[in-house]
Amino acid sequence: MTNFNKQYSRYGTYSTQWDYVQDRFGEEGLLPFSISDMDFQIPSGTRMVLAESIKKGFFGYTRWNHLDYKRSISNWFSNQFDCFVEPEWCIYSPSVIYSLSLCLQLLTDERDKILSLTPCYDAFFNCISQNQRQLLPFSLENYLGKFTIDFNRLEQVIVEEKPKAFLLCNPHNPTGRVFTKEELEKIIDLCNSYHLAIISDEIHMDVRRPEQKHLPLVLFKEKIKTSYALLSSPSKTFNTPGLGGSYVILPDEALREQFLSLLKGRDGVSSISYPALLATMDCYNNQEKWVKELNKVIDENFDCLKEMLSLESCIQFEIPEATYLGWLNLQEATFTMDELQKVLVQQEKVAIMKGITYGVEGANYLRFNLGCPKEKVIEGAQRLIRAIHSLNKK
Repeated sequence: MTNFNKQYSRYGTYSTQWDYVQDRFGEEGLLPFSISDMDFQIPSGTRMVLAESIKKGFFGYTRWNHLDYKRSISNWFSNQFDCFVEPEWCIYSPSVIYSLSLCLQLLTDERDKILSLTPCYDAFFNCISQNQRQLLPFSLENYLGKFTIDFNRLEQVIVEEKPKAFLLCNPHNPTGRVFTKEELEKIIDLCNSYHLAIISDEIHMDVRRPEQKHLPLVLFKEKIKTSYALLSSPSKTFNTPGLGGSYVILPDEALREQFLSLLKGRDGVSSISYPALLATMDCYNNQEKWVKELNKVIDENFDCLKEMLSLESCIQFEIPEATYLGWLNLQEATFTMDELQKVLVQQEKVAIMKGITYGVEGANYLRFNLGCPKEKVIEGAQRLIRAIHSLNKK
């Protein structure tokens, strides 16, 4: 069983978050709450499967295009979301951002505008620009910590700017929104009416608060009249990004064949990493209980952080509907975010992501990673509070 309370050292694992924290924050040895992976070991059953593969010692070219792999994905969607996914719709991809890149190439043309709700995952910026497309940001509205879409304004922007695709992140990074059936249907209606393809990044789909229900885009298959793709991976849920691997769900056969042509023919991605294959199948087939335990731990971490920050008048924080990422609003602070980062890094030796990383809407926010044991959350929150008190004394 995974011990969600034990703090393990990740130093020496070439961890981006731990070993290379200096790359983003300028100093070594900081306590990190930054990049969105977790400080938890992967499920023990999955570790055993991987250990057995090491004993066998064979790591030749590995096939992903078989029912064992694709059914593990389709069964997960059926069991977790009551969502029918035909196994043949599932295609392996090395990463969600790789899938996004190919979908942009297949569904849009160079110089086209790609609409996305902002703030947004920072990798979207480079992926869109490096594909010679333009990001068309649409700001979510923050009402008492609840981020919402102004659909009248959204339609006006679509009419005026004429984007060719809607890049949806659901659940949303960094705000943690789980979009409702009504919201998703309105998005689909707009995309149908104005001929926008829909690309839905759903990598955070499994980490949600108990009352939240995730609705995959393919649930709306009969309603969608435009091209669409669902992108996801077990890596966010099961903390396996270092193993690699993701998938794209494409119900349209012609689009699947086009995706495969680029994946295998142009880019030479024919095989999956054997450990990634084994981990995906075991996680989706056998580790549902582990996910439930993980979500309980994340829920407790959010409750803890909420309580600790409740006395800090300059921080507005509401527990998000999904993800293990806290989106902390410091718009009422009397100091700048640069001043805060300087104290956090140089004095408190803690690394918390600047909100501006995710777009101009995040200029007065911090993104705090709670995918870790509670004691680490407490330590990070204490350091943040000390930094704020230090600045307030000046």
